[in-house]
Amino acid sequence: MRRNSSTIPFGYRLDTDDKTLIPVVKEIESLNEMKDGVKSGAFSLRGAVDILEHQTGRKLSAMGLKKIMDKDIPAPTKEESKGLLSRDDKETV
Repeated sequence: MRRNSSTIPFGYRLDTDDKTLIPVVKEIESLNEMKDGVKSGAFSLRGAVDILEHQTGRKLSAMGLKKIMDKDIPAPTKEESKGLLSRDDKETV
């Protein structure tokens, strides 16, 4: 994978050519375990990042983990979002 920004993503390290990102399997596996734990309610975001830092030695903020998790959730299609209420569609009693 080619590097696109100055920040090295969690789960990758920079190759010796300073242009290519190499996956770090241990970090990616730990990250996936923590994402599953947060989704199931076993961990809070802050608890998960503390465990990740202990397991991998790399720091990640709670908001950083949330952003990673949000990327995993696909955006609803137009058909799926038709059932959602907008502000104008609120029921009045």
